[in-house]
Amino acid sequence: MQDFWPSSGFSHLQRNPRGWLLPSDDYLRLFLARPELALVEESCGAERALHAALVAAPSRPVAPAELAALQDADARDNYALFLRFRDGLLSAGTLEAYYLGLFPRDGTGRIDIPPLFIDLIAQAIVHSLLEASTDAYEVRAAEMLFRPQRISTQDGQVLSGDREVIDMFNETGGVGDFGRFLAEAKAPMPVVELQVLNDGNAFAYWQQAGRHRFLLDLTHEVSNDLSHGLVLTMVRARSGLKALAGVLQKWIRHFLGIEVTIRPVQKVDDEAWRWHVGLDTDATALLNDLYEERDVAPDRLQRLVSLFRLEFADPREMRADVAGKPVYLGLMMNAEGVVRLKPQNLLVNLPLSAMVA
Repeated sequence: MQDFWPSSGFSHLQRNPRGWLLPSDDYLRLFLARPELALVEESCGAERALHAALVAAPSRPVAPAELAALQDADARDNYALFLRFRDGLLSAGTLEAYYLGLFPRDGTGRIDIPPLFIDLIAQAIVHSLLEASTDAYEVRAAEMLFRPQRISTQDGQVLSGDREVIDMFNETGGVGDFGRFLAEAKAPMPVVELQVLNDGNAFAYWQQAGRHRFLLDLTHEVSNDLSHGLVLTMVRARSGLKALAGVLQKWIRHFLGIEVTIRPVQKVDDEAWRWHVGLDTDATALLNDLYEERDVAPDRLQRLVSLFRLEFADPREMRADVAGKPVYLGLMMNAEGVVRLKPQNLLVNLPLSAMVA
């Protein structure tokens, strides 16, 4: 078993009998060490005292006067957000219960913490699901649940790369501040290459230093045959879409306790199409328009990365009016070529029966 994402904090968490993750002081200390809360040279005495007190006892109560004493307004806001997150997490009791509380199925939820905290919670949960995995494709695909991806094409392949890493490469040649210095000086840039994950280099994925530099092949060949959806022809035997589908199955099983199968599909041409879930904001809007048979611009269709077909192992766990029918999923990049997958959509929008929901 490998701690393949040390930043997730998974090693500082334990499971309850249900297998859900229990927050700990060491887990909370990771947030205090992040750049948003870490001390800087300009930190005032009150901030230094509060930070030291929280590092010593991350669960300790913090009086309003302690926050008000911080001289920097941004620091006050950052600590207030952390404390709101911390108190909500400790009250929920597990990371999973807190996550579900952020996204209730009745639509009454209100997100009052930064998206970063949501992504960090999701990362720890996914790490727990894949703790024993030795499949580099699966673990790389799982990064899509909490790290935005930038989609590009190369030699006919549709490739998913870590947005933060891709943007750094574009700006600095992949060598950080030193690369930025060279770029500003118009000096030759070192050559640092991104790699497409394949069977020949999968072993290198586990080397922490280069992990996010691996691109995931999500290749489909897109046709414009729109009888009641899109035609998508898979052309890669080792497409990362299959690995992503497997991760999403585990995600649903872990939270909802139900078994589903998810597989990439070549097309949605189904008179029984009764339900769909977008895995991101853009895919939700596109699937809604296709379902309602509205005209969709060709350039918008081209931004669809993948379709999936989800089927319940037990139709009794579905709403009676759609029991036994497939659920179609969509994954789409936005106009800037970025995919931000929202795994919470699967927990909120699946057609569950009352006995499951």
